[in-house]
Amino acid sequence: MVKKWIDGYCRLLGYLIAIALALMVVMVFGNVVMRYVFNSGFTVSEELSRWLFVWITFMGGVIALNERSHLGTDTLVSRLPIAGQKACLAIGHLLMLWVCWLMFWGAWEQVKVNLETTSAAMEVSVGFFYASGMVCAVLSAVILFHHLWQLVSGQLSDKELIGIRESEEEPIDIPQPLK
Repeated sequence: MVKKWIDGYCRLLGYLIAIALALMVVMVFGNVVMRYVFNSGFTVSEELSRWLFVWITFMGGVIALNERSHLGTDTLVSRLPIAGQKACLAIGHLLMLWVCWLMFWGAWEQVKVNLETTSAAMEVSVGFFYASGMVCAVLSAVILFHHLWQLVSGQLSDKELIGIRESEEEPIDIPQPLK
């Protein structure tokens, strides 16, 4: 049930990313046209695009964590026995949870400091900008706790103990030189 809920909010994040990306394209393209054709521009466009980019980055990080598609290496861990792989996965997840806490706490402090500060163009509280780190930390922590629970309860297969997955792309076939 938790996996379904996590997959659902990751799917929602994917839709939000698509909407934000479409807004960014429209705003930046519209701003370029306005500057070159009419010698003016939308003042909000650049700032809002930057904010959306930050939110897209954090939301994409959560989705990548859920899909286990972040970059990684398994040179050492894949050579360990199953118990060693489980220990490395647990230690790695506990360290990532600690980083989530640090990110949440740091973002919370920035939100508190910048809550009364308004952005230059949009005149919106800058706290919303830093809240992206808090949202990412909380959503990532839920995924990490779920993965830890799966590990402790024995729901992970031996193949899932390695925290990375192989590329989905096919290798490029490089033609050999003629002899």
